[in-house]
Amino acid sequence: MKTRSVAYITDAQELDMGGTIVKQPLPTQRVNAVDPFLLMHHFGPYEVAPGTDPLDVGPHPHRGFEPVTFLYRGGIRHRDSRDNTGILEGGDVQWMTAGRGIIHSERASRAFLETGGVMEGIQLWINLPANRKMIQPAYQDIKSAQIPIWHAPDGLSSLRIVAGSFQGIKGIAQTQTPIEAFQLTIQKGGQIQIPLPSTHHALIYTLTGEVQLNQNWSYGAGKMVVFRQDGEGILINGLSDYSEVLVLSGEPLNEEVVQYGPFVMNTQTQIMEAMRDYQMGKMGVYIEG
Repeated sequence: MKTRSVAYITDAQELDMGGTIVKQPLPTQRVNAVDPFLLMHHFGPYEVAPGTDPLDVGPHPHRGFEPVTFLYRGGIRHRDSRDNTGILEGGDVQWMTAGRGIIHSERASRAFLETGGVMEGIQLWINLPANRKMIQPAYQDIKSAQIPIWHAPDGLSSLRIVAGSFQGIKGIAQTQTPIEAFQLTIQKGGQIQIPLPSTHHALIYTLTGEVQLNQNWSYGAGKMVVFRQDGEGILINGLSDYSEVLVLSGEPLNEEVVQYGPFVMNTQTQIMEAMRDYQMGKMGVYIEG
């Protein structure tokens, strides 16, 4: 397999999001987006005492994209203006299609608040094409046990297939455009070849540990690597006792992107319409009790 070469390497920058520190590998000054991926936030790992909420994200709107949460550790409670409620535990994935508009909140779950512990996850924003930005919102609460896993014969690596397919195993997430989302765990000495569709843009983000790419350079935690479209896939070797890597690829939309806060559209006029619709209650009403 001819491996893809590296186009960009970025470091996750720490941001203060209302008192919560998150690491942001996308966007950066060097890489504004990896179409169709717009934003990635890595929250945690936070060591949390009982009764403490490290997220505490109150009701806020979205339109025009898909916010996706990969929860690695901890517990989150989701509620929204479409009467969806989700309780995420470590390993679960929340795939929300904001579409024409939705209001939601994310806070630590009651069980997590009672016990405390470690909270860590990734939130990813995936753009929607112009002809799907105003579709009805949808919510997928994907439990860890539902996610198929490929295990390497030597037992040194495993791949959770959230979306797309690998080795004939198909992920459970329903996506609006062609997306592959894999959660890799790999031990020292492990090796995995991951084919990538030739038309997809692709990237990896290392959460923990250290891995070697294409038998070349190594990358540790907090590094995002973006690939060129010049090969059939990537080769990853484990260098640490335990490493976690998020592998993403997607069909680029090649459309104009205009973003204002939680709204991602194609024109400034559409942004103004989104702000007006939110203020008029057209994205629903959600008031936390």
